Amino acid sequence: MTDVPVDSAASARTSAPEGLTLAEEEELRSELAKVEEEIGTLRQVLAAKERHCGELKRKLGLTPLDGLKQNLSKSWHDVQVSNAYVKTSEKLGEWNDKVTQSDLYLSASSTLEDWNEKLTQSEAYKKTQETLSQAGQKTSAALSNVGSVISRKLGDMRNSATFKSFEDRVGTIKSRVVGSRENSTDGLHSPSGAGDKPPQDNAPF
Repeated sequence: MTDVPVDSAASARTSAPEGLTLAEEEELRSELAKVEEEIGTLRQVLAAKERHCGELKRKLGLTPLDGLKQNLSKSWHDVQVSNAYVKTSEKLGEWNDKVTQSDLYLSASSTLEDWNEKLTQSEAYKKTQETLSQAGQKTSAALSNVGSVISRKLGDMRNSATFKSFEDRVGTIKSRVVGSRENSTDGLHSPSGAGDKPPQDNAPF
C-alpha cells in the first residue's frame, strides 16, 4: 500500500459549518477573499496618502508638535461637544444654582459679610491701618533724611581743610613725578657730544 496525499483545502471545504451548504460556504469564502483584497488595497492607498500628507507638512514647515497640538485641540473640541460633556456641564450648573440658592449658603454668605463689615469697622482694624500708614511714611522720611545727611557729609568733607591739604599733597607729588620724568629724559639726550671729547686735565705739572 502507498500513502495518498490529502488536500487540506479540499478537506476543509468538505467539512462545512453546520447550517451552511457547500454552495453557501463557497460564496462566503469568495466574498471574504474580495473583502481582504479590498482591505489590502485600502491600506496601500492609506500609506500613500500618509506619505503625501507628510511631504505637504514638511513643505509647509509644520512640525510633529504642531500636529500634536492640532490633534489635542480637535480632541478637546470633540469632548466639549459630546453629549456626556454637555450633560455633565448642565448637571454642574444645576448643582451650583441649588447650592447658591440654598438657605445654608445664603446664611453663611450673610454671616461672612457681617463679620467682614464688623472687622473693617472695628477700632483695632482702624488703628492697625493707621499704624501701618504712619510706619510707611516714617520709613520714607527716614530714608530721605539718610540720603540728605550722606550728601551733606560728603560736601563738608570735601570742603574741609584736611581734604584740601590732601588734594594739595597729591598735586605736589604728581608734579614732582612728572618733573622727574622730564629731567630724566633730558639727561638721557644731553651728553650726546660728550663722548667725542675727553675731559681736559687742568692739573698743574
